[in-house]
Amino acid sequence: MKVMAIVLAAGQGKRMKSKLYKVMHPVCGKPMVGHVLDVVKEAEAERAVVIVGHGAEMVKSYLGDRAEYVLQEQQLGTGHAVSQAEALIGDEEGTTIVICGDTPLVKAATITAMLELHQSSGAAATVLTAAFADPTGYGRVIRGTDGTVQRIVEQKDCSAEEAGVKEINTGTYCFDNKKLFAALAKVTNNNAQGEYYLPDVIGIFREAGESVQGYCTTDLAEAIGVNDRVALAEAEGFMRERINRNHLLGGVTLIDSTSTYIEADVQIGPDTVIYPGTVLRGATVIGEDCVIGPQADIADSTVGDGVAIKYSVVADSIIGDKSAVGPYANLRPGSKLGIGCKIGDFVELKNASLDDGSKVSHLSYVGDAKVGKDVNIGCGAITVNYDGYNKFVTEIGDNAFVGSNVNLIAPVKIGDGAYVVAGSTVTHDVPAGDLAIARERQVNKAGYADKIRGRAKAKKDKGKQ
Repeated sequence: MKVMAIVLAAGQGKRMKSKLYKVMHPVCGKPMVGHVLDVVKEAEAERAVVIVGHGAEMVKSYLGDRAEYVLQEQQLGTGHAVSQAEALIGDEEGTTIVICGDTPLVKAATITAMLELHQSSGAAATVLTAAFADPTGYGRVIRGTDGTVQRIVEQKDCSAEEAGVKEINTGTYCFDNKKLFAALAKVTNNNAQGEYYLPDVIGIFREAGESVQGYCTTDLAEAIGVNDRVALAEAEGFMRERINRNHLLGGVTLIDSTSTYIEADVQIGPDTVIYPGTVLRGATVIGEDCVIGPQADIADSTVGDGVAIKYSVVADSIIGDKSAVGPYANLRPGSKLGIGCKIGDFVELKNASLDDGSKVSHLSYVGDAKVGKDVNIGCGAITVNYDGYNKFVTEIGDNAFVGSNVNLIAPVKIGDGAYVVAGSTVTHDVPAGDLAIARERQVNKAGYADKIRGRAKAKKDKGKQ
């Protein structure tokens, strides 16, 4: 049976009090609508139609060709929103998932279970429900004696008896696609809000003798719809807990999961240990047997096996197996380390590659550089890559040695096995195997320090007179 999805993402979200379109607010590093689309795709929806309104271009730019789009020019209710997709999928045979773009905590496993119940029972609709101790604000699910759903009543339209029902409508559904659009044509806006409610199709199905099922989730977080910053923070907390738990079950050690922040798309290999204060973001991939943290901030980077990173920032970089970074290192975008490299304290790399076994141990800047194998770059060494207008590349060959406080004025090449003496400012290429000295000859002025001190003292004494 063909499965499709309609994602409702047209609401402005005024209660967010934000310039950012509501469904684009991130939860654990990913916009809410991105989480929702991932879920329906994982549940094997062949087509996804996103109903957009306010901020439509922003949503389209983010999702790209992962979805089809329909503009809801006037927000006249959820029923009206879903009906906008009829031109695209109204004639399709199959099952349609309808889900809100501000429900990032709904799980693919839950959608799959709903689909199974829906298809095995032959229902016209299946509603995802949850049982809340305090259901205030939610539409109530009214079931019949046979357990099927009779109707859904919005909070403002509830009778006293209906308001006492604990089971609520989460706003996620599975529908027989053709029956859905036929029922939507019969929905009216005769209610307290003057809107076309999607849940009204449930009553229409029941009047036609159709079966409506309810799938009650045991994970109450799935019912959270984010309409303000309070709910956004709540969703973030639930998502963080879920992400961390999955990593723990996958063989990762989190020393303190409450002080570890891992975004949704991060991958971590087994037997890696994550220390407190660590932030792992974006499309970061970390290998096995690593030690990450304390207080490592890693974004959109690939980290090999057996790597140690502590008290450091890494962004858009690649770190090879068995390398060590930190403490207090900064790997800026374009940094690439081979196997067994060492980046020590207060070292900054930018758009620089180091081949296997090379070391930059402390207090150095290496930018726009290509460094070979087994190179040692000493304390305070700098690749001078920018002349105020353009960036230039420094190349350092295998087994070269760059002494402390060396300035390599790019563009410049240091050959294989070359040696640059400490304190040198190098402006010309150094051939392989050569030793470069580029500093002023030292001159000692006998007794001159005492003369300087004497002059300073005499001036000070004169000022006191």
